[in-house]
Amino acid sequence: MYKGYKVVVNTVAGRRRYMQYLVPPVLNAGIVDRYDIWINTHDMADIEFFKELGKKYPKVNLVWQPDGVVDGISTINAFYRFCCDEDTIYMKVDDDVIWFEPGLFEKMVKFRIDNPDYFLVSPLFINNALSTYLLQIHGKIKLDRYYMSQCAERTLCLDGWFAADLHDWFIENYLKPGTYGKLYVGKHPMGMTRFSINCILWFGRDMAVFNGDVPGDDEEFLSCIKPTQLGKCNCFNGDAVVAHFAFGLQRKGLDKSCILKRYGDTLHSLWKNDDKLHETDLCVQEIIVDVESRSAELSAMKSPYRSVPHGKTSLIMRLGKKLPRNVRAAIRELQRKQKYKFIMR
Repeated sequence: MYKGYKVVVNTVAGRRRYMQYLVPPVLNAGIVDRYDIWINTHDMADIEFFKELGKKYPKVNLVWQPDGVVDGISTINAFYRFCCDEDTIYMKVDDDVIWFEPGLFEKMVKFRIDNPDYFLVSPLFINNALSTYLLQIHGKIKLDRYYMSQCAERTLCLDGWFAADLHDWFIENYLKPGTYGKLYVGKHPMGMTRFSINCILWFGRDMAVFNGDVPGDDEEFLSCIKPTQLGKCNCFNGDAVVAHFAFGLQRKGLDKSCILKRYGDTLHSLWKNDDKLHETDLCVQEIIVDVESRSAELSAMKSPYRSVPHGKTSLIMRLGKKLPRNVRAAIRELQRKQKYKFIMR
């Protein structure tokens, strides 16, 4: 409890390769009363990872998709029905959020309470298009050109090589030396526009107004449609920093850059200085190793959810797959020749 509010963190799960870095700071945040893992996957090895976490840690609460069907991001919306308790602050964190500044949970819950008129509040992100835009506008980074304030801006949101360079710039200049506070940009309200909801906080009482009924794309509805209908705006707390690994189209480029391992190595090293975090980290790694050792057996098990049949692949995608492998490789190499520069201010 904090100032009369329960604090519940939830994550749409998910992928254990990312969540191994997310789980320790969530479980060790004293302000967090419960950690809800929304199980939205058919991957039985990942599901086993969540089950083992639930057995080990009382704070972990497994939440199953209420309609019994999983189809990627399109089945996330049903989980919001569980987020309507009037005395609760909910904090939804993507499964590939891989670093929080120390004290982030306390800082964001306090910001949520101190700013009750906003519908959603969010920290400043490393690798989130509008957060990158704020860093650009405030002169925290100097890019090769001006990039517009758009949630799905092609470079800031979709380019894996850009994301790799951005993460590298952050790790070397701010994460390792612990100088991330130099990136703070203050409070930034925003309205009638979509933003990537990699980490958002809301009051249960605000969700209760519409019974957590979130139709269709939860990001569009929660970041844009519903606050506009309510006459509210959202807000970035630019004095709290979090790192988000990747959007879908960025993932291939990032996976080739070893960025995730670099975050992992850095976190393991930092957590050794905190007994509780270090103990949780070791336990999570033991669970990961155990699950990996049984992955073939687990993957052969039947999913507890129904699947949704998908339509045909688009013509462009089908034609692209027919290109010779060397041609596709040459195209990717041309894309990689773009090197984004991040200049410290």
